[in-house]
Parts: sequence; C-alpha cells; structure tokens
Amino acid sequence: MRLVLGCLLSLFASLAASQVSVTDDAGNVVRLAAPAKRIISLAPHATEILYAIGAGERIVGVVAHSDYPPEARRLPQVGGYNSVDLEAILALQPDLVVAWQSGNNALQLNKLRKLGLSVFVNEPRHLEDIPKIAVRLAELAGVRQQGVAFAGQFNRRLQDLRQRYAGRKPVRLFYEIWRQPLITINGKHLMSDVMRLCGARNVFADVPSLAPSVNVEAVLAAAPEIIVIGGMAEERQEWLDAWRRWREIPAVEGEQLYFINPDIMQRHGPRILEGAARLCQLVEQARQALGGKQ
Repeated sequence: MRLVLGCLLSLFASLAASQVSVTDDAGNVVRLAAPAKRIISLAPHATEILYAIGAGERIVGVVAHSDYPPEARRLPQVGGYNSVDLEAILALQPDLVVAWQSGNNALQLNKLRKLGLSVFVNEPRHLEDIPKIAVRLAELAGVRQQGVAFAGQFNRRLQDLRQRYAGRKPVRLFYEIWRQPLITINGKHLMSDVMRLCGARNVFADVPSLAPSVNVEAVLAAAPEIIVIGGMAEERQEWLDAWRRWREIPAVEGEQLYFINPDIMQRHGPRILEGAARLCQLVEQARQALGGKQ
C-alpha cells in the first residue's frame, strides 16, 4: 500500500512539475498541462519571437507574411492575421495558439477558446514588453533558458540605444504606414515608443485611434521636421515624392524624407531594435540639419 501511495505521489508531483502557467497581455491566465509541442502563431512578429527563443521547431502553423527567419516560409499558413482559417487551425491540432490583440479578430480568438484551445495574447506597446513576452512564451514552450538569454541580450541592446540618444533635442516626426488612405500611428503604438527612444515626437501622438487615418491638411498643420515612410517591404519612392510639393512642411523644406523597411520597424519582434537604430540615425540627421546639435 505504501509503495502504491508513494508511486501515486511521485506521479502527481511529476505532473505538477510539468504544468506551466503564465498571464498574457490581455490578463488571461494560460495554463498548459505540459510545455507546448505544437504551436500556431497568428502574427509575423510572434513567429519571429518564437524562433528567437529556440521554439521554432514547435511551430506547426503561421499566418501570411510570416517570412522571417526563412524557415518560417515553409510552414503551413492558416490565413491572414486579421482573418484566420479556424478549420485549418483545428486540423493542425495545436496545444498553444499565440495571438495578437490589436491585429487578430477578437471574435475568432474567442471562438478558438470556446473550441478548447489555449490562446496566449500578446500586445507589446513598449520596447521592454518584447523580452517580457519572449520569457512567458519560453515558459509555455519549455525553453525558459533560451527565453531568458534572448531577453537579456535584447535589453542590453536597448539600453545601449537609450544611453546613446538620451537628452537629445526633440524632433517632430510623422510616420506614414500607408498612403491611400493615409495612415499613421498614435502615441500608444509601439513605434511611438521607438520614436521616444530616438528623441522624436510623434506629431499624431494624441489621436485616440491606435492607427488613425489622417489627411494632408492635418500633416501640414502638424509641421513635422522629419517624415518617415513605411508601407510594404520595398521602398516606395513615389510616396516620398508625393510630399515634395508641400514645401511649407519643415521636413520637405529641409529634405528630411526617408524610408525604413517596415519589416524591421513595423513588426513587434526582435528585429525592431534594428529599425530603432536606423530611425535614431535618421532623426539625428534631421536634428543636425535643423541645427539641433547639443
């Protein structure tokens, strides 16, 4: 009897040790009986984070545009981030779905939960959030050490950038995500945190919507000193040229019109520090052109 009881206690202890539990960015507690072995990523940036923490081999499905690292291109796709294929997700039998709060369809995420799937929602709004998300995903995937290592490296690079650009004279910046309609970001967006890191002020920081549509008149009134274009991966020279007619905008008058590859700026993953370093260089160029050297 004692032997049986001892075996049962040992079994229960083993099961308890294998369970993992974290709280996601929506405040939901995500519990798994064991580390996830079959993960579906519903955002390109989440795919990049999973690979960065050594959980890439556990990914069984992704959404469109999950193209980095190159291995991700070979994975089955389950639709786009704003409209996923629920049947395709179920067919892949995931034990964890990594979702994007502001990018995925909330009704579809609720449907996945009702179908019994474990959903971890991430929503980085500050650069420091990315390593925190990485550590929690590493816990769920059973690769905690790799997650902690990634977080440490990310935070060191971030701190280097903070020290390099601290105390610089502010520069007014307009970031164009898309041309027609003309879309930008507000102050709660992660990219606004990148701007603050570089000593730039988002001219549309106070707009309520996370990714608002604006018009040319609003940009004229905001008088940005630097304009940065995103869009898709390829450079959009015609978007830059479209601003050149508005010589009353300080950024145009001072020839401070730039493009940054959105893959390293608009994705909320590990490569955003590359985008941050590039943006800080451009903001510094504009600062020098404006006579703002300190």
